[in-house]
Amino acid sequence: MSAIAAYRTLLATVGPAYVLVAFLGRVPLAMSQMGTLLLVSDATGRYALGGAAAGALAVANAVGAPFFGSLADRIGQRPVVLVQSAAGAAGLVGVVLVTQSGAPAAAVIATAALAGLATPQIGPLARVRWAQVLQERADKDRLVDAAFSYEGAADEVSFVAGPATVGLVAVLLDPGGALLVAAGVLGLFGTAFALHSTAALTVPQPGETRSTTRVLGALLVALAVAQLLIGVLFGATQTGSAVLATQEGQPGLAGLIHATLGIGSAIAGLAVAALPERIGYPTRMVASAVGLLVLSAPLLLVQSVAQLVVVIAFLGFAVAPYMISNFAMAGQVVEPDRVGLAMTLLAGATGIGYALGSSVAGRLADIGGHTPAFAVTVTATACAVVLSIAVAWRARVRRPALEG
Repeated sequence: MSAIAAYRTLLATVGPAYVLVAFLGRVPLAMSQMGTLLLVSDATGRYALGGAAAGALAVANAVGAPFFGSLADRIGQRPVVLVQSAAGAAGLVGVVLVTQSGAPAAAVIATAALAGLATPQIGPLARVRWAQVLQERADKDRLVDAAFSYEGAADEVSFVAGPATVGLVAVLLDPGGALLVAAGVLGLFGTAFALHSTAALTVPQPGETRSTTRVLGALLVALAVAQLLIGVLFGATQTGSAVLATQEGQPGLAGLIHATLGIGSAIAGLAVAALPERIGYPTRMVASAVGLLVLSAPLLLVQSVAQLVVVIAFLGFAVAPYMISNFAMAGQVVEPDRVGLAMTLLAGATGIGYALGSSVAGRLADIGGHTPAFAVTVTATACAVVLSIAVAWRARVRRPALEG
């Protein structure tokens, strides 16, 4: 089956409505981080407070994700996502109200953290549904592979579209309006995702035994660390891009520069479905990790925005294949009733890595500019190569089927 045929089959299986709500439902998470940063910084005139609030939102979301993913495994996705969508939307409205009321910094940061904690991780939960939707098909493995490729691309597009939408609405209205739009989108499409008929497939069946400890712990933790490293790449690269753009007197280009990474990654993500099934996920992980290292190394040499755009554009092509391999293996090394936990654990690790990468790169940039910040990116990709080799070895020992 060709990649195009696989994507057509997926669309025909779930319908266009599901694809739409599952995509739009995840965009508010990407909008909320940038929206909080802009709103708090603009309202208070304190960029440090804006960064702290946005960071609190991101970290709280990452920490809470595995808990809510595990809860969805136990009781089904519908009640969990319904409550989170309403609570998350209310939380984003609360961030606007608290910030514009002149509340103390601690209150702003706490409200942002609560909003992040409540916001659902719809992208990872959508991955869980594909395995259930395709359960009875003879060509399940090939279609799930294509579904994960699509989800990887969808995640990348959402994290390009989210900040871009925030920027546009902030210009047309104001930063507070941008965050209110994010709340509205979450309330509408998060609820639609929860109510879609595919959610019924995630409900435990009567008499079904739910596992509690049958998880290949070491391999799953390694995959979470792999996602943490890709989060470090995102955070450090965005920080380095902002520093270089500011040095050239064009700070507004930072977001567009980083968006180039997402575009290349989305294209590569869709193309992954065309890879032969005989090339297993561990092999793909190693190859894409090497690609990340090779393509990120030129960041240490860039001295202009034009050079940076070219390097980041190519770097993006290794990002999605690496992430898709991680998520796909995570879904295979846990029991079927723990996939929600696995998917959200990896997503949460990515968020933690982003915060870590941004923080470390920011401190180094204060000392030496954009090159030390990009050194964090390259270091993360070097670690990814070492880790991917270890994961590939362990996967072959513990679960040979992962190789195809």
